[in-house]
Parts: sequence; C-alpha cells; structure tokens
Amino acid sequence: MIVPFLKLEWKQYFRSSYWQKSIFLNILLAFFALYFMASFLIIGIGGYYILKDQFPNQDPLVVVNGFLMYVILGDLIFRYLMQKLPVMNIKPLLTLPVNKNMIVHFILMKSAISIFNLFSLFFYIPFAVVLILNRYDAIGVLAWLFSMILLTQSANFFNFLINKNSRVFVGLIAILIIGFVIQKFEIFNLAGFIGEGFDAVYSNPVYAIIFLVLLIFLYNFNYKQLRNEVYLDALISQEVKFAKSANLSFTDRFGDIAPFIKNDLRLMMRNKRTKSSLWMLLMGLLYGLVFYTQPIYADMEVIFVLVGIFSTGIFLMNFGQFIPAWDSSYYKMLMSQNIKYERYLNSKFMLMTISILILFVLGIPYVYFGWKILAVHFAAMIYNIGVNTHVILFGGSFNRKRINLDEKAAFNYKGTGAVQWLIGIPLMLFPMGLFWMISWLSNFESAVITLLILGFAGIAFHKNLMTIINKKYQESKYKMIHAFNQEN
Repeated sequence: MIVPFLKLEWKQYFRSSYWQKSIFLNILLAFFALYFMASFLIIGIGGYYILKDQFPNQDPLVVVNGFLMYVILGDLIFRYLMQKLPVMNIKPLLTLPVNKNMIVHFILMKSAISIFNLFSLFFYIPFAVVLILNRYDAIGVLAWLFSMILLTQSANFFNFLINKNSRVFVGLIAILIIGFVIQKFEIFNLAGFIGEGFDAVYSNPVYAIIFLVLLIFLYNFNYKQLRNEVYLDALISQEVKFAKSANLSFTDRFGDIAPFIKNDLRLMMRNKRTKSSLWMLLMGLLYGLVFYTQPIYADMEVIFVLVGIFSTGIFLMNFGQFIPAWDSSYYKMLMSQNIKYERYLNSKFMLMTISILILFVLGIPYVYFGWKILAVHFAAMIYNIGVNTHVILFGGSFNRKRINLDEKAAFNYKGTGAVQWLIGIPLMLFPMGLFWMISWLSNFESAVITLLILGFAGIAFHKNLMTIINKKYQESKYKMIHAFNQEN
C-alpha cells in the first residue's frame, strides 16, 4: 500500500489550490532550504578546522559535544514553532479494505523524511567524515553519527507529543533558560556533563543502543496514540468545546472601546494561531541578547534601533499586520452592528500601545549594556506608538486575506499578502536608515531626538491620523467583507 499512498500524496499536493496560487512562495522556500543545507554543509566540512584553530588545546569533537544540549533543545523548540505535522485524508480509506496499521505507519514514516530532519544531517555527516579523515577511531565516529541521526528522529517524534501540549513547550524553554543560567554563572557544567555522555558514545560505541531504544519508545508511543484515532466514528463525531471565561473587568476603564479590547484578548487566549503568535513576545523581548552580548555590535548604534523597534513592537508587528483579518470569520456580522468604526480602530491602537509600553518596561534591564541602549529603546517606544501604530493600521485597510484561527502560525501563510511583506519597510528600515543618516551627519543624540520628535508628532496628531485611517477603512469596508467570505 505504500506506493498507492505516495501516489495519492503526490496528486493531492500538486493539485491543491494552495500550490497553484503560491508557486512563487514555494520556489522561495525551496531556495531558503537550499541555502540552509549549503550553510550546514560548509560548517560541517570546515567546523573541525575552525574549532581546531580557535581552541587549539581542545578536541573539536569534545567541543561540539559540549554544546549538543543547546542544539537538541533548540531543535525541539524550532520544530514546535515551524514544523508542520504530517496529515493525511484517511476518511475515504476507512471505508475500504485498507490495513489501518499501515495507514498509521505511513503517517509516522512520512514525518521521518521531513526537511527538518535533513538540515542537521548536512552538518553531522560531513563533520563525521572529516573526523575519520583526521584519524579518529572510525567505529567510534560512526557510533556517534548513528546516535545523532537517532536523536534527530527522536526529536521529530517527540514533536508529536509537545505539539498540542503547551506546558511541555514551556518546560523546554524553562530547561533551556535554566541550563544557560547554570552554565553562565558556572554553578554546574550541565552542558559539559551531557557532553561527556556523548564522549562516552565515541569511546564505547555500544552506548548508541540507548538512543535506538529512545527512538523505538517514542515511535511506539505515537503509534498507539494515532492508532486509537483511526476510526470513522472518531472522525465524524462533533467535538464539544467549552470556552474558558476570564475576568477582564480591568479593561472597563477604557470606556466604549473596552468590549473590543475584551474580544481581542479572548481571541488571543482561545485560538491556536494567536496563541502561537504570543510566543513571539518572549522571542522579541530576548532579541537584544543576540546582539548586545557580542562586542562586535557595541559601536554599531544603528543595531540599537533595530532591537529597540523590534523588541518593543513585536506584538504590534505580529498582531497589527493582520488587522482586521483576525476578525475575518465574523467580520460581516461585526460590520452589520450599530457601532462606530472609529471605536473598533481605537481599540486596536490602544491594545498595541499598551503592549509597546509593557515591553519597554520589561526591556529596561538592557541598560546593563549601556545607557545609550536604554535611550534608543525609549525613542523606539515613542516612535512605535506615534508612527508605526498608525502605519500598520493604515496598512490593514489593504488586507484582503481570510485567517483561520484554528491553525498554527508557523509556516501558515493564510492571511499573508503583499501588504505583510511590504509593511516592514516603513516599520523597520525607515527608522533605521533615518537614525543612521542623522547620526552620521550630526551625532548620536541628534538621531535619538529625531526619532522622539517623529514619535511625539504622531501622538500629537493622533486624532487627525485616525480620521484618515477611518475614512480609508470605510472606503474598503465592502471589499474586505467580500474578500473575507472567500474560503481560499
């Protein structure tokens, strides 16, 4: 049955409307995949010699093993955010004499050949070959490589378990942070301890069996879960969901826009796509650590603007760029109510403004890296409130793509159009370019003041700008209603 399944998958993929309407996007993703494969291949080939040069007194294999803990946890988090679980339309097959066990095995094996499982192999395999060429014990290196392949597949099947369990995902992030803190403050060399375990695999190849047992356990566990769901009555039964109520009375202080703010907060807490987007808040808040911990960026002040705009405006960008598409499933009903469009738009502005203020306050500890960073973050906060909120609201009037809130955000391009790709220019590139030019022509302080002036000007003319934005939404009202009614 494997060959017929593959033929069905091939026809379903290339006959789908998504493939036909997104050929350019698929080509772009293919180029990205090739780029990452080439990058990992180059690092895998040259990694041994780079580590030998940077750490002449250490064994490159030991150095790599010392960082494998972070690689494995990072891989799990990346898979959770980006990897789509394999799906198969099995309902027509259940009425035919098809082995149900074969269906489940096919779904699981389909995930085993995911592109996410290939990326890491473009590093591990060349690195192992280089080790053998440099007279490492061939059996030990092959056992280490075998363990890496088994771990990659184990991460793939473990992703099945964490995909619908946010608590496990939070636990992974907590382990990653705790491990970093323990390593940073030298409380206990946790990464080194785990690295010694991989060193032991090289010294005693028989230990590779442990990872084989782990893979078999995860595969069987997922098999039993999926096998229990391969029944026709389970597929056609209606799932009853009970919405969890939350006390949002604190929003009442915002007056007539409070009902809309409550609606958006409930939308974010109850739907899969918006929940996935909320994790971006943590990534945006910690974004500065990527740059500020590196001495090379200490004098690149324009990078401060990039981090400031991104970290304080991450919610603005993720939530704001899809206004009003978040409400597309009931937009027609919303527009038929006796409400002012101005109240609807002001609620979005208020929600984004509050998020910017909160993210700035949470990012104040970045002053540890210098007062200039705090000054730029403050200017970026004002610029986001005064300029970027209005820019992104105006851009929302051009949204014509429906969003399915029950789908994950990662690799989900439903609701994404040209507006989402182009909006980044005024949001990010313009303030960075302006800051760099003023700083080059004058000085750092003048560049910061320029961003502040633009931000405060936007706040001062907020009502005038909202009048223009409101008029644009009124003109596009019926076009958006028609567009949001289209399922594809």
